[in-house]
Amino acid sequence: MTRYLTILGTFARACLVRDMTFRANFLLECLTSLGWMSMNLAFYLLVFTFTPEIGKGTGWTREPFFAFVATGLIINAIVQAFFMPSAEELTEMVRTGGLDGVLVKPLDAQFLLSLHRVDFSALANGIVGLVLLAWAVSRFESPPPPVAWAVYPLLILCGVAILYGLVIMLAAATIHMGRNQSLYDFWFYLTNFSRYPAEIYAGPWGGPLRALCTFVIPILLVVNVPARVIAQPFSAGAWWPVAGMVAAAAAALVVSRWVFQRSLARYRSASS
Repeated sequence: MTRYLTILGTFARACLVRDMTFRANFLLECLTSLGWMSMNLAFYLLVFTFTPEIGKGTGWTREPFFAFVATGLIINAIVQAFFMPSAEELTEMVRTGGLDGVLVKPLDAQFLLSLHRVDFSALANGIVGLVLLAWAVSRFESPPPPVAWAVYPLLILCGVAILYGLVIMLAAATIHMGRNQSLYDFWFYLTNFSRYPAEIYAGPWGGPLRALCTFVIPILLVVNVPARVIAQPFSAGAWWPVAGMVAAAAAALVVSRWVFQRSLARYRSASS
């Protein structure tokens, strides 16, 4: 474990040096991310000028909802900074034979392919998320209990694990298809479902969609469970979603590992 942490630190330092070599581009990427997020926050503020709550009786009033948005920002920033840049390069590696060089290295291939690139500019949204979370929590009628703060970081990691598993499975499809840009687009479309409270998925169409995105592809758990723990009253019944999310995160890691290993077994070098 120490060896892999050292290697990850080396990757991160190299990527930071690369980003600082082109500071203007780095700052522009940060500003672009912040601008996009500012427009989204402005839209949500506009929504709350017309309604005090997202869904009648759901408890998602303005401050809890902004805590929900902040949680999503933190989770997605981690995934987009540490995993997406590396996974996006897998298409070229398969097509050009660069994957061959990865497979002969004395390190785990999944580790190298998912963590060799770090996009520090993507962390800008995570910083915004932390500031937004602090602002929202400070305006709650009653602060979250200590147990909620203790569970919250664990659930953030579980949300990251679920998204990581999805990224790895989509990246593994590259080995079979050779090019999977459309599947990465599908990843962004799918994660859009996690940007909103689960309560909005109701009715004849929303109900089945909510079940699909909770029990089959647990994308709705990613933000909803940690945000609910911190933004709404924490009761004994809240432990069931927490346990479910931990189980979903473990399952995502195990299944994605299996899919990745099976895909590597079918890999044929670009030179063969």
